[in-house]
This record gives sequence, C-alpha cells and structure tokens, in this order.
Amino acid sequence: MKPALVILAAGASRRLGSCKALVRWRAGTTLELLVAAGAQLDECAPLIVTGADHEQIAAHAPRGAQLAHNRRWELGRLESVRVAREARAGRALCLAPVDVPLVGAPVFAALLARWLESGAPPGGWLAPRSAHGPPRFGHPVIVGPALLAQLDGLAPDADLRDLRARARPLDSAPCSDERIFDDLDTPEDLSRLVEREARGE
Repeated sequence: MKPALVILAAGASRRLGSCKALVRWRAGTTLELLVAAGAQLDECAPLIVTGADHEQIAAHAPRGAQLAHNRRWELGRLESVRVAREARAGRALCLAPVDVPLVGAPVFAALLARWLESGAPPGGWLAPRSAHGPPRFGHPVIVGPALLAQLDGLAPDADLRDLRARARPLDSAPCSDERIFDDLDTPEDLSRLVEREARGE
C-alpha cells in the first residue's frame, strides 16, 4: 500500500509574516504545488494538517484535499503528526512540511520507489538525502505505521528526531534536488527562493 500524502501546515508563520501554506509561486500556492508533486502517492485525498491559520487555509485549500485541524498546534510538529496518524489510521504517511515548498514530483517518485522496494517497512523512516558529497537529509519523509504508533511513548517535549531515532530501518533515497533542504522561515528566505525559482533552478 502506498503512503498517504500529509502536508504539515499548522505553524503560525510568525517570522515570515504571512501564511507559508498560501505563499503564491509561479505555478500556484505552496499547498497546490505540494499536492500536485505528491499526487503519485496513495489515491486517498491529500491531508492538510492546519493549525494557527486554519480558517485562512480552509478558504483556499486545493480542491479535493481534506483538512484536519490541529487545535494544539503550539505544542509543535509532533502534535500535527499525531493528528495525521488519527486521520489516516494504520497507514504509512509521507510528511511534507510547508517549510519546504518547492520539492518536485521526482523527489516523491524516488521516495515512493525506495519505500516499495524496501517492502514498505511498518517501523521504517525514509528521507531524501544528498546524492553527492557528505550525506545530508531533507524533506519530505515517509514514516511507517508501526513507527507512528510509538508517538505515544515519547516524552512531552519530544520532536521528530526522537521518533526518527526509533526507526527500524532508518533509510534514505539519493536525490539531486537541492530543494529538499529549503527552509522557508523568514522574508529573506522567501526572497531567495523566489529569485531561485525565477532562474528556473
């Protein structure tokens, strides 16, 4: 069974000053780009986990997407993953944060191929990594259902790194797309990404 696409969009985007999920690029909003890039995943509706900007995102969500409101979004990203786990019970999840908005379809395809080749391990974690040079790991990531079940055993102040440490196996797929390392956080980040997009990079 293919992983379900989950777009993590619960943060308040305070440093950016506007909702990251609805930033408009040449081909559409962040949400529209991620939904299109991840369309090759499971056929169920893409799930968007909202939080601080729930009403704004709900008014502009891509057609066919399902929304799940993380009312405790201030607790961090791990809480959004819990919400997604409940909405897609028993499924592996492909977690795509809006902080990494321009990842293309080939990255999702490489992750999907590697996930299926490895037997879709229930306790697995799969991330894209740099194809050249020292290994660096980016987003999105795929997390198996048995690993997601371990969320409840983590400390209250845990984060995704603590969940990743429990993965069996911990795997990666080589990727030449440097956009897996993007971090849309500030207006300066946005300007840099817009300029790079305009250059077709």
